Amino acid sequence: MRVRCCLSALLLACVTTPVAAQDAKSLVAKNLEARGGETALVAIKSIRFEGRTIFPGDFELTYKETRSQLGQEAATRLDLTVQGLDLVQAYDGRGDAWKINPFQGRKDPEKMSSDEAREMADSALIEGPLLASRSDGSQVQYLGRDDFDGTLAYRLKVTQKDGDQFTYWLDPDTFLEIKVEETRRIRGATHTTETELGDYEKVAGIYFPMSIESWTQGDSQRQRTIIATGEANAQVPSDYFAEPGGVATSAKASSEPPDASTKPHGKKAGKKLPAASKPKGE
Repeated sequence: MRVRCCLSALLLACVTTPVAAQDAKSLVAKNLEARGGETALVAIKSIRFEGRTIFPGDFELTYKETRSQLGQEAATRLDLTVQGLDLVQAYDGRGDAWKINPFQGRKDPEKMSSDEAREMADSALIEGPLLASRSDGSQVQYLGRDDFDGTLAYRLKVTQKDGDQFTYWLDPDTFLEIKVEETRRIRGATHTTETELGDYEKVAGIYFPMSIESWTQGDSQRQRTIIATGEANAQVPSDYFAEPGGVATSAKASSEPPDASTKPHGKKAGKKLPAASKPKGE
């Protein structure tokens, strides 16, 4: 009897496991279709967003973010500016990240830790970690439905090869991401950031969120980024992502004309891109 029960459990596992896996794969495919499709996505070699970021206390800075696909790798740079002071965070696509923080009295670039570089490498992905999971070796798990602000959303968990995890809430009607919970190890401690996404608009045929509100789990203080414009395939200088004084990153300028989306923001809602590698943790 015991052998029969074990055999029945084994057969049940063989039947149910592929179904769960197919649910995750199907939802990722629906998200790709909802975003605008693979053909349009793979055509974007760089993307630039401009807007403003509001920190607690209504401290507001201008926001400029650039992501670029450099061959097999991805690079990014974020500039936050107020009263002539420019805070810079960048990842060069080679495994190194650097920053300039004048608000701490520092005007020279500093190397970021390997943990911070891994985080920057994820933010450099034009398609984001969810769609990148199709080709970078990440595991995707369907976690069922969950209530989010009155919406019974689909939940997917992406576990990257280095252990970093992203849990996504997908809108059941649009299949776009409405929330993401990012968990990673930073200096040996688990760090979780929650982000709500909304006001999706198309840039070069692909939907991107134009309202991004994030906070550290357990902290009531939030920061909000409001994107005013997005531009695809703009010219990017070859040394734009490289640490000043360091080796320039080889960036290919696009021969295609820029495609920008500047229309008023609404309510929230082929070939695969090469997988970008991440620096290893400390």
